[in-house]
Amino acid sequence: MPHSLALNLLPQSPIPPQYLTGRHLHALFLTLVSSVDTALGDRLHDSTADKAFTLSPLQTNSPLLKGGKGGSKLQHSHQQPIPAGTPCWWRISLLDDTLFGKLTQLWLNLNPNRPWHLGPADLYITSIQGTPQSMQPWANAKTYAQLYEEASDRHSTIDLTFSTPTAFRQGKYDTTLPTRECVFNSLLSRWNKYSGMEFSSIAIESIFPSFVNIHTEILADSRSKFIGIIGEVSYRILGEVQPIQIKQINALADFVLYAGIGRKTTMGMGMTRRLYSL
Repeated sequence: MPHSLALNLLPQSPIPPQYLTGRHLHALFLTLVSSVDTALGDRLHDSTADKAFTLSPLQTNSPLLKGGKGGSKLQHSHQQPIPAGTPCWWRISLLDDTLFGKLTQLWLNLNPNRPWHLGPADLYITSIQGTPQSMQPWANAKTYAQLYEEASDRHSTIDLTFSTPTAFRQGKYDTTLPTRECVFNSLLSRWNKYSGMEFSSIAIESIFPSFVNIHTEILADSRSKFIGIIGEVSYRILGEVQPIQIKQINALADFVLYAGIGRKTTMGMGMTRRLYSL
């Protein structure tokens, strides 16, 4: 069962920008895991395979910060320290029940007076949101069966907003172009790995981009530099497509909130949401 959790944090001292990179937030997540299951933390640290979680960059603005066509552009880098006492939020998504079950003890026994460390700064986790909130669209939880059952078998428009830099691996190199193959094969791979409801294939040849408003941005730290796209893309399902095929594509589009898209989703890249037209 996928979960998208928004952790509300309060730093007790300034957080220098060099400790706000995806690598440091990844290390903080592993520290959280290791606090309840050392072996699992070590296993996640050593694994090079696709991992059953995604992380966001640390956010200081409202989740509904507007950017582009009704979308939400998130902060993906910080040039200045985050001052002490600044309310922050951090999204963690978990793609399988095993990982969520291990972390349940952490959530249930959350001590608001226990500091966690991000570089030299102490952070307190003040609360965790795991269900939809009017001002926090990144929090939710649904079973894979629910995602599939609730997916429309008629809806032919899929609006995605890429909220942090997103890139895709093609062979030895990265590409930033959100083609239907890159986007939906990324979702299909993660769905088949974690859902227990495998789709043997989807009607990817029936998906066409109908609106594109994207630009590239750089995500850099002391070790590396990555280029990814941010913005909005609408896809249409066109042609003679069976209702079950439309349903599968819509299920994958709804799954994007939890799975992210493309490379380095455990480092803050590829955070994507589906937007619904009113």
